[in-house]
Amino acid sequence: MMQGGGGDDDETAAAAGGLVDHHRRRQQQQQPPMMEIGWPTDVRHVAHVTFDRFHGFRGVPEDLQPEVEVRGAPSASKTVFGVSTESMQCSYDARGNSVPTILLHLQRRLYDQGGLATEGIFRITAEAAQEQRARDQLNTSGVVPDGVDVHCLAGLIKAWFRELPGGLLDALPADEVMRCQTEDDCVRLCATRLTPPKAALLDWAVNLMADVAREEKANKMGTRNVAMVFAPNMTQSVDPLTALKYAVQVMNLLNMLIERALKKHQPSPPDHPSSSSSSAAAARP
Repeated sequence: MMQGGGGDDDETAAAAGGLVDHHRRRQQQQQPPMMEIGWPTDVRHVAHVTFDRFHGFRGVPEDLQPEVEVRGAPSASKTVFGVSTESMQCSYDARGNSVPTILLHLQRRLYDQGGLATEGIFRITAEAAQEQRARDQLNTSGVVPDGVDVHCLAGLIKAWFRELPGGLLDALPADEVMRCQTEDDCVRLCATRLTPPKAALLDWAVNLMADVAREEKANKMGTRNVAMVFAPNMTQSVDPLTALKYAVQVMNLLNMLIERALKKHQPSPPDHPSSSSSSAAAARP
């Protein structure tokens, strides 16, 4: 009986061993082959392409073009008015602010056409039909059309801020704006309450207003005048009475920031915009 039992155990063990060997062989067959990874120096630069909001990718090799959609405006927004900065192509200004490229184009054209020395700049309203034609072309091609006068250019800049979703300065509590008594108070409030993209936009706008105020003798637009015409475009409020009261407070804040910019910075023409990613570099006013 014991011998028979031992034989059964040996047969069972042999069978189990065979199953284990078969399982191991099967696992080895199923394992993927070892992947050979080359050295980083083996990387080949295929092509350098650039991205344009209105025309898509530029410089794509012919063999890759079928894989890239190059027609139409590929960005999140096909307009330049009434959209957030995250949906627009941005560029850096001379001070390192990342702002929508279209604003830099409008600024450059305004300066080149002598807008800073034009009496009533940013106060005089442009001809409505001309401004609408310019808006249509900016929305379709991103190009500032020829033959646009300086008052139209100034009006388009104000309209861009007026239609900015959420308003540029709506994040500033009205009671805190009212308590700002000095230039340093204004700077601290904007630095703590505004997001980096909006802080960069404000810095760009304040320095534009300062450039206008420097030419007060010619354009009759001092710091308070230019702050007055910009203030209503920096906030969005449903209640007209609230908007009017807040605009007065914003005007005082802008006036102090403009005065500060005049003291700190010497006049300098804006650099030609250089393409950048949509991530905004913060620059506090």
